[in-house]
Amino acid sequence: MIELSQVIKDLRTELVEAMKVGQGETLQFALGPIEVDLSVAVEKKGDAGVQVRFWVIEVGGKGGLSKADTQRIKLVLHPQLAGAPGSVKIADEAAPRER
Repeated sequence: MIELSQVIKDLRTELVEAMKVGQGETLQFALGPIEVDLSVAVEKKGDAGVQVRFWVIEVGGKGGLSKADTQRIKLVLHPQLAGAPGSVKIADEAAPRER
């Protein structure tokens, strides 16, 4: 299983790479909302306070889920570049102050 935060970090890395690879291309794509549909295991620990962690279940992953409930969640992410208003484009050169 992978932590949900790692999945989002990896998605961010892939999107930034797509922007770099596509620089200078004639055809551009505006980056709209990103929908991520995941199967997660919700793990509850009750040591010195209750802690809830979300683990993304890997396709083809081995092993059991002990004391964890599985759920399906859908995240809708709205990507933005830090400090830059407007839409983000994949395969685009950065506008002034965009990066």
